Amino acid sequence: MFGCLVAGRLVQTVAQQVAEDKFVFDLPDYESINHVVVFMLGTVPFPERMGGSVYFCYPNENGLAVWQLLGFVTNDKPSAIFKISGLKTGKGSQHPFGAMNIPQMPSVAQIGISVELLELLAQQTPVASAAVSSVNSFTEFTQKMLDNFYNFASSFTITQAQMVPNPSEAFIPANVVLKWYENFQRRLTQNPLFWKT
Repeated sequence: MFGCLVAGRLVQTVAQQVAEDKFVFDLPDYESINHVVVFMLGTVPFPERMGGSVYFCYPNENGLAVWQLLGFVTNDKPSAIFKISGLKTGKGSQHPFGAMNIPQMPSVAQIGISVELLELLAQQTPVASAAVSSVNSFTEFTQKMLDNFYNFASSFTITQAQMVPNPSEAFIPANVVLKWYENFQRRLTQNPLFWKT
């Protein structure tokens, strides 16, 4: 029903079922993990009005399990990316895995998924630092590149009176660069992948 992905590692598609409505994935060498992707496989949907809360569990310095709510997945939102790199020193939160005897090893963390009513999911508050920016990193990079290019090109602007005739140099009016910049920004906002067509 679920999958778990860590960059540079094999995709896990077989979760350990620890209760009728609870599943876990082991994350060996969790100290080196920055982000985790949790997704539904598409083979079995959640029952009507149900979804899955996603938790991160790691052993504290005493070897006790610390559980933190990351967010959720549902039939309408079948995947999510969570940042776990900053969570390894935080405090735990309430969780539905408390009474279970899930073995903890010092260098292994876990992702837990608890199937719950959508109404309950809406009332839960995930750890704020687990949320991954909703701005696509490509879009963010492109925006920064556009700003950098425009600022760089603008730093060389001169007036017509300052121009010295040089037959080997071509000049581009600053308003042409500005027009290109604004058009590219507009198209990027409408469709971040427009450049592929």
